[in-house]
Amino acid sequence: MSIIYFLITISIFIAIVFLITFILAVRSGQFDDDYTPSVRMLFDDELKKTKTKTK
Repeated sequence: MSIIYFLITISIFIAIVFLITFILAVRSGQFDDDYTPSVRMLFDDELKKTKTKTK
């Protein structure tokens, strides 16, 4: 029975470590999207053309 308590303690500790690592990665800007703005610039003219055609 003591092994169950040990495994639960270890799994909670690992979960906390992963949570802290995830929070630090989000705060440091690791998940910021750098690719989409450069691609959006390429398709911006097409969006304006379709808007003017519908008017």
